[in-house]
Amino acid sequence: MTQMMGAEVQADAIDPVWLKRYPADVDWRQAFPPAPLTSLMDHAVATYGNRPAVDFLGKIMTYEQIGRLVAQAAKGLQQIGVKQGDRVGLFLPNTPYSIIYYYAALTIGATIVNFNPLYAPREIEHQVNDSGIRVMVTLDLAVVYDKAQALLGKTCLERIVVCPMAGVLPFPKNLLFPLVKSKEIGRIEKSARIVHHKGLVRNDGRFAPVPIDPEATVAVLQYTGGTTGLPKGAMLTHANLLANARQLEAWFPAGRPGEERTMVVLPLFHVFAMTVCMNYSILAGACMIMLPRFDLDQVLDTLAKKKPSLFPGVPTMYTAIANHPKIREVDLSSINYCLSGGAPLPLEVKHIFEKLTGCTLVEGYGLTETSPVTHCNPFTGVSKEGSIGLPMPGTTIEIVDLEDGQTLMPQGERGEICIRGPQVMAGYWNKPEETARAMSGGRLHTGDVGYLDEDGYAFIVDRIKDLIIAGGYNVYPRMVEEAIYLHDSVEECTVIGIPDEYRGQTVKAFVKLREGAILTAAELTAFLKERLSPIEMPKQIEFRDALPKTLIGKLSKKELVQEETEKYKARREAGK
Repeated sequence: MTQMMGAEVQADAIDPVWLKRYPADVDWRQAFPPAPLTSLMDHAVATYGNRPAVDFLGKIMTYEQIGRLVAQAAKGLQQIGVKQGDRVGLFLPNTPYSIIYYYAALTIGATIVNFNPLYAPREIEHQVNDSGIRVMVTLDLAVVYDKAQALLGKTCLERIVVCPMAGVLPFPKNLLFPLVKSKEIGRIEKSARIVHHKGLVRNDGRFAPVPIDPEATVAVLQYTGGTTGLPKGAMLTHANLLANARQLEAWFPAGRPGEERTMVVLPLFHVFAMTVCMNYSILAGACMIMLPRFDLDQVLDTLAKKKPSLFPGVPTMYTAIANHPKIREVDLSSINYCLSGGAPLPLEVKHIFEKLTGCTLVEGYGLTETSPVTHCNPFTGVSKEGSIGLPMPGTTIEIVDLEDGQTLMPQGERGEICIRGPQVMAGYWNKPEETARAMSGGRLHTGDVGYLDEDGYAFIVDRIKDLIIAGGYNVYPRMVEEAIYLHDSVEECTVIGIPDEYRGQTVKAFVKLREGAILTAAELTAFLKERLSPIEMPKQIEFRDALPKTLIGKLSKKELVQEETEKYKARREAGK
């Protein structure tokens, strides 16, 4: 499927409309020959071996050191029984272990399954069972280890590889951490089911090579809501992910191989960071200045001291930085380029951030199903405000009729955005019917409504799907609704995304109680704490005597979304 989609792009003899304004130094018809994604690490080790690969809280590791650990971890995984085609879970915040085990598993033909450490236990359990992972890699911190350990004997998970946080900290933090932070370290049981990182990598690194067909081998199962329903695994092949990294390389011809410094604060378990912050950085031989999470003061301090040149982020990050009371005291002049994704970028934030830093901040677009980047505004040339930009090299955008899902719409007319290109997924894991729907007509249907202007720039005007994007994170209303329905007092509930100045969207729940039941918003919030992650937690809860329904009795979100949009507009008007 992926090969076919990419081939069609190359064979198109008619110049598409977006070539009118395409950057002169970028070839849209460029081909991206398939190869194992691991070739990125092999090339980086061979070319940039003595250069810094990772700077994690002051702990610097070169590409040669990372490459050696990747080989040792690959052999260690084979020694504990991981075989080609097995799924390996990564349940990690940002640390060097994220990179090491990602490439180690891929090296031996296994498939990575990324987990968000903030997920509620029931979500993690669903993803483990759906993907069928046997081995999961996590940290010794109780906040993640305890969740992983609880899955043993309860799911198909057989073993946990535990990595010590102290092991990736610089001296003397590595010695002090177990003492100062002892309460944060999990109680690691002695069991054959628990494998310690130090023991696993204690080998010569001579793993048994396995043949990898880049177009057929799934490198990553990245879970997403897709167009409808519960989260499902998008099958991203080696060829998909390598193509997207190389598309970014082509889109950024000003990049300096071996010299760039990338700020990595976006979580690597998210597809945007996985490709833009990690895979592209490794391709470019960049130093990844990595932080475990977004802490505003820590980020500003790191930006000032470590001097990154590239800073991929989501709008909420740029908003927080731009609004910091002491921002003008921080030297951000080292930042040359920023790529914003995950949610629409407010124009005010773009203007303020660019004025503060002097950098170029462009907005891009993508989906989990496309590895993820499909569009971006040019770093040089015309960057249109409110647009998601132009298609990546080798990528075709088609606008199809919303009714039949196939008829191509005239330029300027609205319809569903569809994508073809080498970065488009192979399909959804074990879901042939949903794959067929999403890939109908040989194109990926995004579920977003948009149009192309006279220059081929794409604009999104609406979302077909109910997915809520809060601060760049996907929140699935159905998952939140299911958690709310677990409360005995709840009869009906509907969850929608409402406009939010900081997050882009935030979660609001509308609830109808059972007759005679009494429940407050505070009580419901307390009930949901153990059932939802902080990202999914409704920031507003409104109780109603009745919820809007369609003619056939199905709960309807449309009226509620319209009400909240009008309220938001009224507040903005009143604030002017």
